Amino acid sequence: MYKDTANNLNTDNELFQNIEKVHTTEMGVTRIKKNLSLDTDNVVDWCKTKIKSTNATITRQGKNWYVNVDACIITINAYSFTIITAHMEKK
Repeated sequence: MYKDTANNLNTDNELFQNIEKVHTTEMGVTRIKKNLSLDTDNVVDWCKTKIKSTNATITRQGKNWYVNVDACIITINAYSFTIITAHMEKK
């Protein structure tokens, strides 16, 4: 589900339309693996799968997209489509 925080619209969004551009840096891979305790070297594909998940809630706030799915939050820069970080949702 996509929720535009400015307009509260449920529509196809720019993140889905540009999913092939989603990437991260070497430092991003290390940070995401550590924060989520992932045992995969393909962090970008793992994140893309989560982004495309039917139970993902995607919001945009300012310059970032936030994907809330399976008790984790993935933060993606809205202009460069760089995965900045991902962490477990605080309860």
